[in-house]
Amino acid sequence: MLHKLNKSLEKWLPLITPTSVILGIILTVWLKSFTYLVPWIFGFMTFTGSLSMNFKDLKRVLIQPFPIFVSLLALHVLMPAIAWIIGNVFFHDDVYLRTGLILMVVIPTGVVSFMWVSIFKGNIALTLSVILIDTLLSPFLVPFTMDAFLGVQVKMDVFGMMKGLFFMIVLPSLLGMLLNQLSQGKVKEKWGRPLSPFSKIGLAFTIAINSAVVAPYFTKIDSKLVLTACVIVVMASSGYLIGWLIARWLKWDRDIMVTMVFNTGMRNNSAGAVLAISFFPPPVAMPVIMCMLFQQLLASLFGQLLCKAPDSIKLKRVSQKTI
Repeated sequence: MLHKLNKSLEKWLPLITPTSVILGIILTVWLKSFTYLVPWIFGFMTFTGSLSMNFKDLKRVLIQPFPIFVSLLALHVLMPAIAWIIGNVFFHDDVYLRTGLILMVVIPTGVVSFMWVSIFKGNIALTLSVILIDTLLSPFLVPFTMDAFLGVQVKMDVFGMMKGLFFMIVLPSLLGMLLNQLSQGKVKEKWGRPLSPFSKIGLAFTIAINSAVVAPYFTKIDSKLVLTACVIVVMASSGYLIGWLIARWLKWDRDIMVTMVFNTGMRNNSAGAVLAISFFPPPVAMPVIMCMLFQQLLASLFGQLLCKAPDSIKLKRVSQKTI
């Protein structure tokens, strides 16, 4: 029953995310009181996702670290630079929106990218390694990158941010990997599968609560809000395209290309929203929350456009010749 529920939730994930945002805005008065639960729920989600990771896969990929290095370069140098340029072009008079745009792209790559890479037959070991390394480095990379691009424009609680990232992401990830290693992969079947649907329900609940906190900024639909949404769609889309272009430029195999597309395009927006609400003024969270509306839909779209399996392409060509 839980396995069927998990499959259904995976199928409807592109719609669950925007629905959670809308429910959060509608039920803001009731949901705002549960904000204190978000870090705990998120830690549970990270723990559940990391039960499929182990140190052997990490060691195997680290022998050839160049794709990991390129991924981290795209995630924490190229994308923040693009966000900084776009923010200064469109929102030069709004430091909070500029901060939110940069935060949106410097947070770690999303654990859910593992699901999309699996669906489109990418390199699982590389995906897990990028997620793990980016996660472990996030307490240092996120505050450093934010400070490098923003300086003293926005007051940041750097220590608090590092502490939050450690307890929400790093510690649960290490615990999950350790259990996987000690059980020789058995914990993935024993705990991972039963907990997976609850993790996705937790994701929906987390998004709803975070949306409730920033709901006042969505009540007034004006030209600036529409412009912000358009800029975020472009920013989120550019991540998938940049990953694809880098893989094509370096002539990597298709499985690595699929990994680059999703790891560069997707972000751990739930973590970003928690960070924004916890350590920044509320308007900073708006771009991160809005990105949640589009991320899963964009992942599905760019997966179909850029990551079609060779077998499906061959089948299409054969059917065309037959006709």
